[in-house]
Amino acid sequence: MTVVHNLGFPRIGARRELKFALENYWKGDSSRAALQALGAQLRRRHWENQAGLDLVPVGDFAFYDQVLDMSFTLGNLPERVRGFHGDALDNYFRVARGRSAASAEAHAACCGGIAAGEMTKWFDTNYHYIVPEFSADTEFKLDASRLIGQLAEANAQGVNAKPVIIGPLTYLCLGKTKDGSDKLALLPRLLPVYAELMEALADQGAEWVQVDEPILVTELDAAWRGGFTTAYHQLKTARVKLLLATYFGPLQQNRDLVGGLPVAGVHVDAVNGREDVAPLLAQLSDRQVLSLGVVNGRNIWKTDLAAVLAWLEPLAQQLGQRLWIAPSCSLLHVPVDLDAEQKLDAEIKSWLAFALQKLDELKVLATALRAGRDAVREEIAANQAALASRRSSPRVNNPAVRAAVAQIDARLGRRQSAYAERAARQSALLKLPSYPTTTIGSFPQTNEIRRARSEFKAGRLDADGYAAAMKAEIERSVREQEALGLDVLVHGEAERNDMVEYFGEQLEGYVFSKQGWVQSYGSRCVKPPILFGDIRRPKAMTVEWITYAQSLTDRPMKGMLTGPVTLLNWSFVRDDQPRSASCRQLALAIREEVLDLERAGVRVIQIDEAALREGLPLRKSQWKSYLDWAVESFRISANGVRDETQIHTHMCYSEFNDIIAAIAGMDADVITIETSRSDMELLDAFDHFNYPNEIGPGVYDIHSPNIPTQDHIVQLMKKAAERIPARRLWVNPDCGLKTRQWAEVIPALSNMVSAARALRQAAA
Repeated sequence: MTVVHNLGFPRIGARRELKFALENYWKGDSSRAALQALGAQLRRRHWENQAGLDLVPVGDFAFYDQVLDMSFTLGNLPERVRGFHGDALDNYFRVARGRSAASAEAHAACCGGIAAGEMTKWFDTNYHYIVPEFSADTEFKLDASRLIGQLAEANAQGVNAKPVIIGPLTYLCLGKTKDGSDKLALLPRLLPVYAELMEALADQGAEWVQVDEPILVTELDAAWRGGFTTAYHQLKTARVKLLLATYFGPLQQNRDLVGGLPVAGVHVDAVNGREDVAPLLAQLSDRQVLSLGVVNGRNIWKTDLAAVLAWLEPLAQQLGQRLWIAPSCSLLHVPVDLDAEQKLDAEIKSWLAFALQKLDELKVLATALRAGRDAVREEIAANQAALASRRSSPRVNNPAVRAAVAQIDARLGRRQSAYAERAARQSALLKLPSYPTTTIGSFPQTNEIRRARSEFKAGRLDADGYAAAMKAEIERSVREQEALGLDVLVHGEAERNDMVEYFGEQLEGYVFSKQGWVQSYGSRCVKPPILFGDIRRPKAMTVEWITYAQSLTDRPMKGMLTGPVTLLNWSFVRDDQPRSASCRQLALAIREEVLDLERAGVRVIQIDEAALREGLPLRKSQWKSYLDWAVESFRISANGVRDETQIHTHMCYSEFNDIIAAIAGMDADVITIETSRSDMELLDAFDHFNYPNEIGPGVYDIHSPNIPTQDHIVQLMKKAAERIPARRLWVNPDCGLKTRQWAEVIPALSNMVSAARALRQAAA
């Protein structure tokens, strides 16, 4: 009998309950007890949602991030949070965001906050994790209370629980050493704590433990491969059975390594790595379980159940109870419930599956494998009809768009002149000082903005009233920036609900959910648009708002756009054509908007590519292909303008050092990039690479409520000036300001502007 299980469930709640509970707690509007009760309620509901599975994950719930949870489980707390008052949850939030709840910051010792942990992307997803911090002296000490507590809750609810943890090699790999030491050298200290954790879980009745090791789908050198052998031979004596879980790609050269590890079972991503299965089967013993991720945990399209069954049926005959089926990865990356979408286009809705529907697909597959296809004849017929509808729908394919993409040639991606010549012309036109100041684009989304948007969508505010409300907020942003003394202004993006959704709503080929929320980090959720068909821009999308903002000031105003690669990577993307094809369609649409902005007199245009690195394949051998079409797409969107028009781009919260040459190849006149949380670590790239254009290393961590001091910003910029000529440096935050409050933004930007003035005076 095939076993059905899940690797992880969305933790934020179908209605973003966790988001709102966290934010109320951080503001001091609710108690720790209320937050913890809400967490327990969500866990209970999510286990109920997974009823009918043979094994249900426990420990996949986190109040902020599962990697941060693992750091606390392993007793790996940064030195700067030790000794503070409050309980572990206070310290947890201090690491996550620089401070805990308002009510927990009663003492002067921590009222100013501390440095938040560095945050970066979880492999090639839009989920952000808190980077573990190590040094040569790092020691580990087990605190299993969180996991044991959740396991006790699940046992009391009658859940057949499978605790989920991050494996020791992936945990070390995801972290950073602060002193240049070898983090793999910490493995001998770490493994006894993992062994102790396994014993604690066994004591609580756990039979299976899912140990997530997704770094096995990346390229590993001999030392890390050896680390796996050492670790799992040391852990093989545990009284629990270990399911080694890999996902996000194929094992490829790590296949033999995995097949030789002494674990009770292995999970592989059979959506992206089906070729691993046959060779792996030849290596596994007749006692080892093979779990196959046969439903895509990363995207929202229905699974072709008939095709998957045709592949699984012989395996089920061969393996019997040793065959497990599951989603390809945790369902953290998809929305909770498609049934909540009451207004979604019915035809397109029939093509989709969210988390709960994906679990239903697994149950159909399991029933067919156990009882034969006749037992699920109706479900399979409905599934096949939906797939056929999607393939034949005229809404998916637009011949005119495809013809335009076919006409793309190298000329579309080239500026008229080289950077040096453009820079001289832009300098003469813009007349900016040294260390020019700007922001990344958005300003706080106030209650007034949200209220106006809600009223407009509900039909209680007409279009003229909505436009007037947005223009009032735009004027406020402009006046605040003028008062602060910023050099290049932005309109504040009051009219934008989200940097991707706003554009998707105005492009043909997209559709939108109402409750399709996915966690990005902490309490931050995004609602990815669904890119289902060929992309076309029917009309200008931003020109009216930007030209209005420019009319309010004599200072340069940036036109703000989201780039094609980010529109692609932050959407649920169609799976019936290469991603590169969809990206080129998006590039042509954004190019039209760029040219319309230039014709309207906008002289500075920012095309955000925050997600450029996110789409990077997990194996370096595949990077070039992706970067070639991603950079080409950006250049197509940006490079139709005259030399005098200054093109900016922005990237945030990813590791960029190893792709800095590709970033330079984008040939943006100015790039702004996150560096504040990593203490300017990005600048290490410039020790060996002469970045040719202008750059603004972020000096204000907008994901923390802490306000940077003038001196802190000056010191960061001095670090930057050691590697990059001061004449090519900008001063800016590391990301947009929409999630912050004006009471935080104004003093932070005031300090930033003062720092820039101090730098100019020192250089005079």
